[in-house]
Amino acid sequence: MTTSPDRAPPALVPAWPAATVVLLRDAQAGVEALLVRRNAQLAFHGGAWVFPGGRIDPEDGHAGEATDEMPAARRAACREAWEEAGVQLLPENLVAFARWVTPEGLPKRFDTWFFAARAGADIVRVDGGEIHAHQWIRPADALQAHRAGTIDLPPPTWVTLRQMSEFATVDTVLTTIARAAIEVFVPRICMVPDGACSLYGGDGAYDSGDVDGPGPRHRLWMLESGWRYERCDA
Repeated sequence: MTTSPDRAPPALVPAWPAATVVLLRDAQAGVEALLVRRNAQLAFHGGAWVFPGGRIDPEDGHAGEATDEMPAARRAACREAWEEAGVQLLPENLVAFARWVTPEGLPKRFDTWFFAARAGADIVRVDGGEIHAHQWIRPADALQAHRAGTIDLPPPTWVTLRQMSEFATVDTVLTTIARAAIEVFVPRICMVPDGACSLYGGDGAYDSGDVDGPGPRHRLWMLESGWRYERCDA
């Protein structure tokens, strides 16, 4: 099964800077993450379950930070957590672990910083406008619900939950990701007979689009039979 990436013309729209935060808490059954459901009427991921987040606004930046987007991204993630879920966070308590950039050729693109943080004692209160519902859920249970078709997860949310599902406590999550380099995901999409394959940097097919070729794997199979994250060096 050899195919090629969807080679759309270079995007004319910019990738807007954005930030999101994975709020985590320890529960009896294991680590739980906060997911919020976007208004179904929204054009971008309407109805999907995501982490609180949104665009980095000009007021999130401070003088002297023009060459460093990280402080503004931290403040934006905290602001969005408050606006969308009524949760207060301190920027210095956020742990950056990834950036996701929307593929070229799409009408709306974002360059999103992903942070993680331990949830405090605030009671979640969604805004009722952009966000219509919320739930605390174990990452593995969220993936199962997506597989069953009861919730819709965008690929970055799915992959992040897949990664978080490997940890038993919030401390382990935060300690592990704090020690690792921030990973940048710039997906390239290949259409395959049963769906699509999203290729990430380091995959042997990232440049060629030959999903059956040799080499390392770093990809998300988004198939009618189910989604599967594949990552290996061989």
